[in-house]
Amino acid sequence: MDTPVKSLNPNKHLKEQFVSNLNGSSMLELFSLTAVLSIVVLLQRAFGFNSQTGADSAEALSKKDDNDNGFLRTKNFTKYIAMLSLDFLYIVVPFILYTTVLADWTYINTTTVALLLLFCILAGRFGSFFQEDGVQSLRQNISSYRVSLMLLTCLCILAVDFKIFPRRYAKTETYGTSLMDLGVGSFVLANSLVSRQARGISTLKISNSLCSASPLIFLGFARLISTSSVDYQVHVGEYGVHWNFFFTLAGVAILTSIINVPPSYCGILGLLILLDKRGADLISQNKEGIFSIFGYWSLYLVGVQLGNFLFFENHANSSLRTNKWARIRVWVLSLSFWLLAYILDRHVERVSRRMCNLAYVTLVLAQNLQVLGIIMLSDYIPRHKLSALEEAFDQNLLASFLLANVLTGLVNLSVDTLFVSSVSALAILQVYAFVLSLAVGFAKFYGIKFKFW
Repeated sequence: MDTPVKSLNPNKHLKEQFVSNLNGSSMLELFSLTAVLSIVVLLQRAFGFNSQTGADSAEALSKKDDNDNGFLRTKNFTKYIAMLSLDFLYIVVPFILYTTVLADWTYINTTTVALLLLFCILAGRFGSFFQEDGVQSLRQNISSYRVSLMLLTCLCILAVDFKIFPRRYAKTETYGTSLMDLGVGSFVLANSLVSRQARGISTLKISNSLCSASPLIFLGFARLISTSSVDYQVHVGEYGVHWNFFFTLAGVAILTSIINVPPSYCGILGLLILLDKRGADLISQNKEGIFSIFGYWSLYLVGVQLGNFLFFENHANSSLRTNKWARIRVWVLSLSFWLLAYILDRHVERVSRRMCNLAYVTLVLAQNLQVLGIIMLSDYIPRHKLSALEEAFDQNLLASFLLANVLTGLVNLSVDTLFVSSVSALAILQVYAFVLSLAVGFAKFYGIKFKFW
């Protein structure tokens, strides 16, 4: 008789059960939660102490020396950290609360913040009714959208390990809609919308692609080693036995560089890949991860087409369109994709992150364009400069995500997250998020920038 294989982690199976057999939430709740988190960013600009001078103050507090190789020389580091801390209170703390202790009141939360934002706009409390900075406004809104998704992703990857995080927001087993199901797709789409291909710039050479993908491959192996134990063959993960999120990102980057597709054909090719039947035979233990690469690649290609259509004038010019031109089109596309995702989920095939099917892709597109569309309403708020925190994360998006994974691993090694009280879990999440924000802010202040994607 074979000896039962024992795990190096006594609570490993408990954690597997904690994140298994989940069905997600409804599309309506997902729509509402996405709306409330996006509006929080706008309210920060309306009520935030440094919202009017967030970007300008950061520039004023720092001076770039022509002889210091791009590093910033501080005039008042303490004031910069104070601004960063205020932004943390206005943006990150509500993010944590709305996805944990206030999650059961999502619809009430959405209605409240929406009415508050509407009141601010109609009352004209902050000056003129409408202001727009054209290209500069659109550039800031795109950055704010990307940062908002990254912040939410960084918070959720740790919060999901605690009981305070609703199970309906955690990743589903195979079919279903949840907040964390959208993480991988949103990351891929956010990069494709402003990629070199979307701007009409020729694709990277394979050598450069391998250089940009190598950190992702390294993180993939690191994640594999850190999560594996002597019984790893017993449990099949969401992408298979050995596959994980970082391998998927690396595969998409390499595929995009090997196959040079013009922006005008990206959307068509992406839809063809999605509609094509993928093999169902068990060719490897990682069939889910391998085959889903083509789904995520198709999402990337669709994102390239949308980015080129919405934000850039033509294939030969990487200049941005104005925010006014793109705003209506973003909203029309978002609502159209929400309707299409609902129809596909109900009448064709359930949304599946694991397979990255057509229903999943349309849901990712709908949710991301909704976030972008709400943030584009910032032109109705005169003080719509990027906050210091948003600027900091925008400079090192992928690096901040990698750091968040490292910090998440440290927390899981130090704390048994399954048996932590709600108060302690909330405190841990706040400290984790604050340390991450300080680290990213420190890198921004001293001009440290990491480029992976």
